[in-house]
Amino acid sequence: MRLVGGLRRVARYIRIQASLGRLKREADLCLDRPAELVSRVFEYDRGNIKPLQVEEELAWLLARVRNLKPRTVLEIGTANGGTLFLWTRLADAEATIVSIDLPGGKFGGGYPSHWGTIYRRFARSTQKLHLLRENSHDPETKVKAERLFGGEPIDLLFIDGDHAYEGVKQDWEQYSALVRPGGMVVFHDIAGNYDDTQVKRLWDSIKPDYQHEEYAVDPNGSYGLGILFF
Repeated sequence: MRLVGGLRRVARYIRIQASLGRLKREADLCLDRPAELVSRVFEYDRGNIKPLQVEEELAWLLARVRNLKPRTVLEIGTANGGTLFLWTRLADAEATIVSIDLPGGKFGGGYPSHWGTIYRRFARSTQKLHLLRENSHDPETKVKAERLFGGEPIDLLFIDGDHAYEGVKQDWEQYSALVRPGGMVVFHDIAGNYDDTQVKRLWDSIKPDYQHEEYAVDPNGSYGLGILFF
């Protein structure tokens, strides 16, 4: 059974590598149609790079990111790579994109290291994409991210890593200081507090201090996206 499972994983890896160029071409044809763009990524190769967000909520967010057209993007929480792919499509053609993910992380983290070769291929030829498989809470990780951006401030910060209150609070405090005036900070899972997911608790405490928007459609009070405009 292990051999069969291993062969399937290898076949999936080869299949994605072979078809990724087609996905990129198809995605670039619908950049002005966020719902269609998100749908293509959700459906790609049986959902193997499917984002961990709700389709409708993510399309709402992409419409705003498209207008920003960020040149510097920092993502905390790579997971399946779905949102990372979308940032490469909507960011500037010469953008620098950094994605941080903790191997074995409790909230969807820990992609196999060899998947990094696929994720790096998401980038356009003139973009710079960096993967940090490290703990976002480690101060040294922040230092590494700053170096990768060459000291430039961040246009878009997407926080979707540790969902515990102290964890998401630390990501917010550590990385929001890097965001430029006119930039955006986006939180996922702002709709409700449950179990170890306490993003809403932080979101509700900081959003009054900023111009903000939020969108949540899940009937069970989960998921949800929130944007702070700097």
